[in-house]
Amino acid sequence: MLKKIIISLFCIINFIPNCFSFEREEITNINVYEKINPAIVAIDATIPTGVSSGSGCIIDKNGTILTSSHVIDNSNNIEVTVANGEKYDALILEQTGLSKDLALIKITPKQPLKTVKFGDSSNVKVGQKVLAIGNPFGFNGTLTQGIVSRIDYKKNKIQTDAAINPGSSGGPLVNTTGEVIGINQAIYNPDDNVSNIGIGFAIPINEAKKILHRS
Repeated sequence: MLKKIIISLFCIINFIPNCFSFEREEITNINVYEKINPAIVAIDATIPTGVSSGSGCIIDKNGTILTSSHVIDNSNNIEVTVANGEKYDALILEQTGLSKDLALIKITPKQPLKTVKFGDSSNVKVGQKVLAIGNPFGFNGTLTQGIVSRIDYKKNKIQTDAAINPGSSGGPLVNTTGEVIGINQAIYNPDDNVSNIGIGFAIPINEAKKILHRS
């Protein structure tokens, strides 16, 4: 009888979910990533000088994608790679230009897609934890973390120390519940991409909501 009890306990212990080996903050990061990464795409746009690469957020299950305007500017050939590796040609629906630097593009997927959920960027606070997901230097589905370092109300930008690099533009800046609060746009670049000094900028998601209301 005792032998059966020991064997049963051994089996129960070995079936305890792996999450018990993670800290609470790690579990938050994992949950947010697994929730939102399927709705993030890689974008490669052919431009006169070569290829412009970036990221995008699927906002409609039928293939509407929010990204940065500068990623697709002056492009007549846009290729989108979704999370499962499928590639699609995209059409431009709308661009705001470089001042607000947002754009909508559209693909025609084979099946309904996962979508992101928008938060409210008017509630963003300096010091809150944020996560960035994108395709820096072609490394698809990269997750980084940081905090909101500053809010530039005059230029309407969220500043963060979450690592953002070339290829991250158009990807989401996310809060710890998995809501998109900004669209990653640029890094402060005083030495022509020699280093990333930890100052990145995102466009508040409420700016993107204005585009969607017009569309």
